[in-house]
Amino acid sequence: MVQFKIIDETDDYVVVDKPPFLLIHPTKPNQARNLWKELRELLTFEIASGGQVSIVNRLDRETSGLVLVAKTAAAARRFGLLMQKQRLRKEYFAIVWDWPEWDKKIVDAPLDRQTKHQQSAIWLKQMIHPAGARAETEFHVERRFVKSTTAGDKFSLIHAIPRTGRTHQIRVHLSSAGHPTLGDKIYGPDERLYLRFIETGWTEELEQRLLLPRHALHSAKLAIEGECEWNSPLPVDLAEFIR
Repeated sequence: MVQFKIIDETDDYVVVDKPPFLLIHPTKPNQARNLWKELRELLTFEIASGGQVSIVNRLDRETSGLVLVAKTAAAARRFGLLMQKQRLRKEYFAIVWDWPEWDKKIVDAPLDRQTKHQQSAIWLKQMIHPAGARAETEFHVERRFVKSTTAGDKFSLIHAIPRTGRTHQIRVHLSSAGHPTLGDKIYGPDERLYLRFIETGWTEELEQRLLLPRHALHSAKLAIEGECEWNSPLPVDLAEFIR
């Protein structure tokens, strides 16, 4: 069982390095492990003394990396305000298909749920649409590299800085720029791969098409402007792919 790591802790908050495949919140009653439930067990004493577990920046199940968790109502309010004022800075690394022709790119394109505007079998899937909410991401190419695989040989490591916090924002913006995140079952080569994964689980065919069993996105840095910052290195699966 892959455990999360505690990177930093004070009376007000805890910063966790989340492994891929760990859910942030319970989605069904009595369901498998999730970060919220495990932190509640870990912080039993604080909760008994009036504390709480409030996850400030949520990550998708497959996304790894840093999660900030407030331990008190006052801290949760403060972090919420910092997010509104865009003083809580988040930075990610993604491995994408192919080599971008640009070294730096800003994608400013609003996002909305795709099923509102066109057909998709995936309810949560997002798309760029003028009726959507404002979404902006800054991308930098950190490294272009070659690796021989069943689905291609050119890949890039991208540094992504979201200026807004929309659902699946980085993945949609990378896909729209022609460089979807490696292993992405929804925004990668074909959304039907996601439906197949739900039916069959991870198979050899999916591995040949997607190369990684999860999307290659990692929350690498969290910072409160002028106060503090936390960093997390690339996890083993992504670092090994790059090697």
